Amino acid sequence: MPLDDGKPGVRWAALGAAGAVAAHALPALANPVPAVRRLLAIEAHTASGEGVALTFDDGPHPAGTVAVLEALRAHGARATFFMVGEQVARAPGLAAEVAAAGHGIALHCDRHRNLLRLTPGQVSDDLARATDRIVSATGVMPRLHRPPYGVYSSAGLWLARRRELRALLWTHWAHDWSARADARSIADEVTRDLRAGSVLLLHDGDAYSSAGAWRNTAAALPDVLERIEASGLPVVAP
Repeated sequence: MPLDDGKPGVRWAALGAAGAVAAHALPALANPVPAVRRLLAIEAHTASGEGVALTFDDGPHPAGTVAVLEALRAHGARATFFMVGEQVARAPGLAAEVAAAGHGIALHCDRHRNLLRLTPGQVSDDLARATDRIVSATGVMPRLHRPPYGVYSSAGLWLARRRELRALLWTHWAHDWSARADARSIADEVTRDLRAGSVLLLHDGDAYSSAGAWRNTAAALPDVLERIEASGLPVVAP
């Protein structure tokens, strides 16, 4: 029987649409809301719960990644690089160099887009392209995934897990992508209140951030490593 004014039907449709939107966006709250992170089993700490993990997003970058590698090499430290497929395609030799130096290779994305704005098909294609490019350049199959901006959609999280990728966010970041950041502010922020299991997020490229931001990150890195050492916590794989 048709509704005489249509309002109940509209109301239920609106509720259904709101529920679908909420379900789609719920994983995006995982980073700022620990309860959501726990509910969805999205990780933000090292797998062992020990040490401190250094991670870098958005590379490889022809200048930034090289500078970061040099700083890590000088301190005998290892890090994990969450690579972007389109950047790997531009510098496959550099991606291979990161792997050859013994650093971890992880998957960030193929194109740096907010997953909430993508269809499940687009997310699936992005993951596939990024994986193919990273494996082709480095010979390493990524097992860790971090989405752009640390924002998962429900489809993005499900698709990452279907590919047997471990979802990993972070406990500390330094806003090193910002034009307002400098080496001191980066070191201060990313090492504040370090504890066992901390995952530190930095960026080795500026393709999706303030131009030249990698220079401040590279300049801060020796200080960051010295502060980690002073804390008595080892640098470990995430």
